[in-house]
Amino acid sequence: MQIGNWPVRYWTGWASAYTPFVTAGLGALLVFVMRVTDVSIGSMRIVMLVRGRKWIAGVLGFFESLVWVLAAGLVLTNMDSPLRIIAFAAGFATGTVLGGTVEGWIAMGQSVLRVITPVNTPEIAPALRQAGFGVTVLNAEGRNGEVQLAFTVVPRRRNTEVLSIVHRLNPDAFVTLEDVSTPELRLMRSSRVRK
Repeated sequence: MQIGNWPVRYWTGWASAYTPFVTAGLGALLVFVMRVTDVSIGSMRIVMLVRGRKWIAGVLGFFESLVWVLAAGLVLTNMDSPLRIIAFAAGFATGTVLGGTVEGWIAMGQSVLRVITPVNTPEIAPALRQAGFGVTVLNAEGRNGEVQLAFTVVPRRRNTEVLSIVHRLNPDAFVTLEDVSTPELRLMRSSRVRK
């Protein structure tokens, strides 16, 4: 039997000669993918925990540790394979970057935006209100005189939109932006409240 112009024996000899390299490469690729997966899940688990979603964090933690144990087992049972060890470390690094990127795409939660502008510059608050954001403005005194301090709480998904509005109106404004958690206020029945 022939494959093309070559007898089958040439093909089987070629395949058996490269089998160890293919096996090592596929094993390393599997370890890499598993590490990217478990570290990315770990990043999301931490975000869920910080956002107060303990049950989702617990489920993610289960799958994170399951994938980690499988990946570690592949490496620890083959410590003579430097390619798998390198894939383990590279998967961790890549998973860290990917987890952070996915978290940025999801953009859960809210941010508080503070904008400080001199009084004699264009006002930020009316434009932000027109875009649908609630804004609180305080008069204050800065190093160089009177300033206005505008506060708004925005969904993290809309941070870029808010920052572009501020930059368009007043590119020299001093802006700070940070993640916040807002408490969920629940009405308590009067019978549960101790006096």
